[in-house]
Order: sequence, then structure tokens, then C-alpha cells
Amino acid sequence: MHVRKFDRSINGYNVAQVNAFVDDVVDKVDDMITKMKQKDLEIERLTNELEHYKKMDATINRAVVIAEEAASKYKTSSLNESDAIVTEAKKNANRIINDALLKAEKYEEDAARLRRNIVAYKRRMKNLIDQQSEIIDDLDKVDIE
Repeated sequence: MHVRKFDRSINGYNVAQVNAFVDDVVDKVDDMITKMKQKDLEIERLTNELEHYKKMDATINRAVVIAEEAASKYKTSSLNESDAIVTEAKKNANRIINDALLKAEKYEEDAARLRRNIVAYKRRMKNLIDQQSEIIDDLDKVDIE
């Protein structure tokens, strides 16, 4: 800012120049006051906006905490459910294996019984054939006249 010099007149400084300067200073001060008021309004608006975002942040933080708690409960529930499913599957697997072993044992017993029956049948058939063969041989000894 520079210092303004006024022309001198008979009664002191030139009144018109001083009045113009004072008017200029008043205009500049008015502009500064208007700009300060605008800045104050802008500061107030931004402060309100900041408070709004702080409230939103708190709401978001609460939502995140609630979501984390829900996720934790869901995870725990899922783990418990999966453990129950695995336990049930193991029980079913053991039952299926035991049933299969019992059936295999029954089939082995059935197969052994069939083998014994076949051996007995073959022995009886052989005895029957031997008996028939003896009868045929005895027919040669019979006199047919």
C-alpha cells in the first residue's frame, strides 16, 4: 500500500481529494467487511458440513461394528453347522462301512455254503453215477434167456 499525498489549498488539503480518498477507503472497508461476512458464512457452512460428515462417520462406524458383529456370528454359526455336518457325515460313513462289511461277510458265508453244497452235490452225483454204473455192469451178468 502506498501513502497518498493530497494537494494543498488555502484552508489546508484539497477537500475534494480527501473526500474521494475517504470514499475510496470506505468502499474498500465495506468490500473487506462484505468479504469477511462471506468468508464467515462459508466457514459456518463448512463447519456444518463437517459436523454432518462427522455424524455420518459415526453412523458408518456403528454400521461397520454391527456388520462385523453379524459377520462374526454368521461365521461362528457356519463353523458350528459345518462341524455338525462333518460329524453326521462321519457317523453315516461309519454306518455305511459297517453295513458294507456285514453284507460282505454275509456274501462270503453264502459263497462258502454254495461251495459246500456244490461239493456235496458233486459227491452225490458221483455216487449216483457209480451206483448206476454198477447196475449197468450187473446187467451184463444177468442171463436174459
